[in-house]
Amino acid sequence: MFFHTGIFLKNALPWLTVIKALMLPNTIALIFGGRSAEHEISIISAQSIAANINTEHFRVLPIYITHEGHWLCDGIARDILNLDLSSILRTSSLEAATATLQEMVEKAAQKLFDLDFRTEGIAVAFLALHGTYGEDGRIQGFLDTCGIPYTGCGVLASALTMDKALTKLCVADAGIAVAPYITLFRSDYQADPETTHSLIEKQFAYPLFIKPANLGSSVGISKVHHREELPQALQNACSLDWKVLVEKTITGKEIEVAVLGNEQPQASLCGEIVPGKEFYDYQDKYIFNTAKFFIPARIPADLQEKVRASAIKAYKALGCRGMSRVDFFVDEKDDAIILNEVNTIPGFTDISMYPRLMEAVGFTFPKLVERLIQLAMETIRP
Repeated sequence: MFFHTGIFLKNALPWLTVIKALMLPNTIALIFGGRSAEHEISIISAQSIAANINTEHFRVLPIYITHEGHWLCDGIARDILNLDLSSILRTSSLEAATATLQEMVEKAAQKLFDLDFRTEGIAVAFLALHGTYGEDGRIQGFLDTCGIPYTGCGVLASALTMDKALTKLCVADAGIAVAPYITLFRSDYQADPETTHSLIEKQFAYPLFIKPANLGSSVGISKVHHREELPQALQNACSLDWKVLVEKTITGKEIEVAVLGNEQPQASLCGEIVPGKEFYDYQDKYIFNTAKFFIPARIPADLQEKVRASAIKAYKALGCRGMSRVDFFVDEKDDAIILNEVNTIPGFTDISMYPRLMEAVGFTFPKLVERLIQLAMETIRP
């Protein structure tokens, strides 16, 4: 029985070819791209995932979502998976990468057609979407409605962890420390910038951090050192989100833990990041690879166990399943463990921390991909 999704996709292959691919028992729909500011990183993550899926067990059907939200199946989606996007980002700019992708889509001129998902044909949807419209519960709810299992967290956990303010509220209720913060709204800031500036300076000393509440990959984050930098940082964050966080700067090591599993999750070793710049920003994470990584982290063994336990506690408190990367600041002087954020679809590039941490505990990249598929297929979603 077919379920009509109502989504129009473009495809260069004949209709019958696509239906045949969908009806294979072990077809994996690899969904990537999307409408968020993390679009290009999603493509690079998808490329790494595609390269590590066992093709003897699974057939990959790539589905690319453009910046505008158009769904493209196979054809051009496969071409984009084979594009050396990392080189374009390193040698040119994000704008040039976006222009290249748009030009490829326009030149493909694929025909519109209506795709019916046959749930028995797609074993699982592997989500490589980062940020809004991919990591925030929207695609998860769509796939639940279609009856298609998918990797990673469900609707509620995805939505909660995407919103940094709500994440803090939930984990703080579970007894996990968070950095002091306030939540601002774009409309209030635009109506009265000076009052917002004064409010921030009454609450925090410089330096402080300004963050969009609903983005990842350090997109839109600014470290503000003095009053002159504050307006631009707020404008940048407000251009990307309607809700903005202002956070106290926390002194401590940046520690990350990869968590894998459904009802009985397991935590990896602790990993430590020493940023190549003042803080671990977008370019440091995905383009220039100037940060230094230490696995295991350079903190005492007993403190590592406390961090791992806190990661599991946060994972369960938020209702996560499948996978998440849980990030902390850790101060060895007083054993302070402060949660920074939770990423339900962490970066999956070849330099990303999540696959590195899992490899350190015995999960090679191909084994990790297969385990995530298994976890998705085990999940019973209401």
